[in-house]
Amino acid sequence: MFSLTVRDHFMIAHSFKGEIFGPAQRQHGATYVVDVTFKRPELDANDLIVDIGLASKALSDVLADLNFRNLDDAPEFHGRNTTTEFMASVVFERLAAAVRAGGLGEQARGLTALCVTLHESHVAWASYEGAL
Repeated sequence: MFSLTVRDHFMIAHSFKGEIFGPAQRQHGATYVVDVTFKRPELDANDLIVDIGLASKALSDVLADLNFRNLDDAPEFHGRNTTTEFMASVVFERLAAAVRAGGLGEQARGLTALCVTLHESHVAWASYEGAL
């Protein structure tokens, strides 16, 4: 399996519901470093996994919609705890949609999986991986 990873970041504010979250029930900020790994079993005709420029742009576009937002005010997240794990799945779903829509070029149709990792600090991160 071949893989290619691109990286970006975004900043949000949010709070969590439930005693399990302790002080994180209060509004707080997070800056996530995001790694997205694109996977495919064989290289394309140009010996690429995916065009790095298109992959970086697609990730940037997905994150632009989340960056500098208070997720507590976002209707699409109403009733959800926007944990690192949950947000990794959100970024995955939005990127998967971009791949399916052709936003990463025709060669991206050979991608078989994505893995999205959100680093919430230098000691903690969460990932969501799935097939395309």
